[in-house]
Amino acid sequence: MTEQTQPSPTSRTEGEPPRYGFEALLLDVDGTLADTERDGHRCAFNAAFAEVGLDWNWSEALYGELLAVTGGKERIHRYIEQQQPGFQAPGELDAFIADLHRRKTRHYLEILGQGRIPLREGVMRLLRQAREAGIRLAIATTTTPENVSTLLACSGGADLEGWFEVIAAGDVVPAKKPAPDIFHLALAELGLPARSCVAIEDSANGVRATLGADLRALLVTVNGYTQDEDFSGAALVTDGLGGPGSPVEVLQGVLEDSDHIDLAALDALHRRVYAADRV
Repeated sequence: MTEQTQPSPTSRTEGEPPRYGFEALLLDVDGTLADTERDGHRCAFNAAFAEVGLDWNWSEALYGELLAVTGGKERIHRYIEQQQPGFQAPGELDAFIADLHRRKTRHYLEILGQGRIPLREGVMRLLRQAREAGIRLAIATTTTPENVSTLLACSGGADLEGWFEVIAAGDVVPAKKPAPDIFHLALAELGLPARSCVAIEDSANGVRATLGADLRALLVTVNGYTQDEDFSGAALVTDGLGGPGSPVEVLQGVLEDSDHIDLAALDALHRRVYAADRV
């Protein structure tokens, strides 16, 4: 089915482009743009462990627990502390973990290059709608910039990265999610206040980060790893973006005048969140 741009619910004269109550869309990557964790990052970690002769293997269930920690190097640290307390690194621990993470990134990029991680349903449709409507696009993620660019190129097309005005990623801020630092950086680079944006996340850590940056117009699209987390404070929680003929399940909040997520639905969400401010 051809994905179509939906009209804005706000009034406009004929021939005038849609006008929306928000100016930019801020998106997380892992779990939000694509289901990268179970068959992407997890497999790459295990390949890196095997490459250096470690018998560590992160099962789907264990990896789900480790996702409570944001950042790959931080996740390895937590695993060693909790699951391998007697482990002796061949040299300085932080350097060993950094090398292990570099190996993991190489394996992950190979997985992406094989086209094994598609974008989630509705992502390209929504990005096209935003681009056509003049809504600015930004990414705010804890994953590395190379992971972002390769995912976009391999899953969405060679020019997709250029659609994003800002890509705030990796170790460019002092603290990773659930700290709000990466969203503060993205907003600063956009030159916009939080109330001019809509954010899309997939996890409780992402919710805490967005709300910490005062991004109250927040949509959460859950995945298999995050569906049971606490999303208190999110304006709307669904099981995805869906599309025409593919309705979403609303898990929290209200989805107005639509059965899937498009710009009109995000505009309604944004206006509802800030309605009291307009009185």
